[in-house]
Amino acid sequence: MAIPHDLRNERLIKTLTKNLEKRHFEVYYCPTKEDAKNQALALMPEGSSVGWGGSMTMMEIGLNTAVHEGNYVVIDRETAQSMEERAEFQRQALFTDFFIAGTNAVSENGILVNVDGTGNRLAALCYGPKNVIMLVGLNKVAQDLDAAVKRARSYAAPINNMRYLGDTPCSTTGICGNCISLDCICNQVLVTRACRPAGRIKIILIGEEVGF
Repeated sequence: MAIPHDLRNERLIKTLTKNLEKRHFEVYYCPTKEDAKNQALALMPEGSSVGWGGSMTMMEIGLNTAVHEGNYVVIDRETAQSMEERAEFQRQALFTDFFIAGTNAVSENGILVNVDGTGNRLAALCYGPKNVIMLVGLNKVAQDLDAAVKRARSYAAPINNMRYLGDTPCSTTGICGNCISLDCICNQVLVTRACRPAGRIKIILIGEEVGF
């Protein structure tokens, strides 16, 4: 007999895939982290230029290491030798063939919600890179748009701010203080209702909890 937890995830994946495809996203489902890594690599032809933001999901599935070891032109801000070079790498990533990112939340009806401090990741989602590969663990799914925004700001943002050692209320309390501090990681809030042109954003749904 199938475990109810697995049945729920199986049916959620089917529903979410259908809703995302209605919104013109290209969708793939991968049961494991390893499958997701291999699927992402399969989407990127050798010789492609590849960049990314600060995706923990990408690191957890080992994709950043695989890209560095592969035959790609890699734009990785973490290799920068100065803050000026880091900023330049972030700009260069907006002109890559493939930009890799996670999402802070996705609603059950297929709407993406992301928050950002400087906006480089959100800029890439909106326009610039020829393709965006988005890695989405099932833990990122929220009931509706309001719940997705709440997840992005009240759960993902505090954790990310702690990761970046930001000086914000959420770093102290663990909850969103709706601040406008210099280290605020919620300066931009992006709601992506649909993908245009169709298929530019390629979503890899991962049947495991990854990222936050």
